[in-house]
Amino acid sequence: MSLSFRTARWLRTINLLLQAVLVLTLVGGLNYLAINHGWRFDLTQNRRHSLSPETLAYIRTLPAPVTVVVTLAPDADNDEVTQAYRDVTHLLRDYTEATKASEHHITVEFLDIYKQRRDAETWGIEQPNIILVSSGTKRHTIVLNDLYRIENSEKKGFLGEQTLTSAILDVTNPEKKKIYFLEGHGEMRLDDVDPIRGISLLKDELVARGLVLETLDLSNTRKVPDDAALVVIAAPQGSYDKNEQEILRQYLSNRAGRLLVLLTPGYAHGLEMLFYDWGMFVDNVLVIDPAGIGQSDTGDLILSPAKSEHPITRFISENRIAVRFGPSRQVRPLGGDLDPALNVVPLLATTRQAWGERDYRNLQTPPRYDPEADLAGPLAVGTASERTTARANLALSIRGGRVVAYGGADWVANGRLAAGGNLSLILSSINWLIDRDAQLSIPARPIQRYQLTLSKERITQLRYALVFGLPGFAAILGFIVYWTRRR
Repeated sequence: MSLSFRTARWLRTINLLLQAVLVLTLVGGLNYLAINHGWRFDLTQNRRHSLSPETLAYIRTLPAPVTVVVTLAPDADNDEVTQAYRDVTHLLRDYTEATKASEHHITVEFLDIYKQRRDAETWGIEQPNIILVSSGTKRHTIVLNDLYRIENSEKKGFLGEQTLTSAILDVTNPEKKKIYFLEGHGEMRLDDVDPIRGISLLKDELVARGLVLETLDLSNTRKVPDDAALVVIAAPQGSYDKNEQEILRQYLSNRAGRLLVLLTPGYAHGLEMLFYDWGMFVDNVLVIDPAGIGQSDTGDLILSPAKSEHPITRFISENRIAVRFGPSRQVRPLGGDLDPALNVVPLLATTRQAWGERDYRNLQTPPRYDPEADLAGPLAVGTASERTTARANLALSIRGGRVVAYGGADWVANGRLAAGGNLSLILSSINWLIDRDAQLSIPARPIQRYQLTLSKERITQLRYALVFGLPGFAAILGFIVYWTRRR
């Protein structure tokens, strides 16, 4: 018996509705699986869209949630900021995806500090183009220069993963790094705003990076506190006695301590044996550099990195940034047979025309080099020393103490901190000393550039193909379909 027209229409309508419901169910199920049980495959040559196994191991076991605040703008006038925004955005998406199933997540916020002033003040952000990594009360600031490896003023590698992972590890560490500045011998003071002897601006920079600063008088405490991540000696005007020197020596050798020393010429320091222990020697000279590239028009000493591969000087070396010191003395590696566990490296050097003036208290005008008394250049004005101890029967070594000494101090003062690469140098020195230099085994992602070169004739052919070829192909295909259905 044939169905009526009305019944057939209802059956057709129900069939269409069931098909629509089936399609919606299929699409919804696929979306659910993609969101909650999705798989991602990175087919790029250098796996640029995949986090390293080391990073994944860290972030999947986070002890606390992490918030990343990005102040980069996608439509900035600066092309470097725009490129950094794209690179960072893609990278942070990988971080958030990797922690979705974890107990503690990584969340990302994008902030325009000019339009969202209240939020910026809440985060304590005063300048654009930075990335703030925060967990609880701990914060770590990342600037653009931290994101790329630069060689000859050209970006060669993207260090975003290494830098971000290091920052996340830093802010999720329950212990805050505490730095002690020695006092009691006329050292530079953290609360001093004087442009020549004050280091209040350096204090602000360190506090903004989540470091805790304290002062310490060894003549009263007779020991270095157990929570000291670093001890800083900033331009003492008096000599440390034997007991104070011994306290510092024991701190470095027995506790793998870290020490930053900033010395000025003309003042005794009383740390000769400590420097000897660490393969360094401080010459009682005044560095004179008459070369045009070795001295600024204001008389500042212009220094360049002596070792470009050292973590402390790598950035200023790759970017060819000089540092500017005031009156300085030589701090050099000690010659002769050194402890094989020591790695002593000069950091800054003068030009070959420089010399170390021994009779600087009776300096002639203009100064003259005396080959029989003075030290010939180039001279080292900064040196780093690290002690490592090899484990028996193992190809491993235990990292020991670290000492960095510079033969100048006013380069970190308020009046010179912003000059040249001075700020970068002091921050790199402190980061290396307190193990914030992020020596993770995460390779940099290479920056690949592709250029398509077309002749004028080829461009014309491509234009005609797009304007006439594709529409013509669609028209022919439509005519074939029409003719087939007609038959």
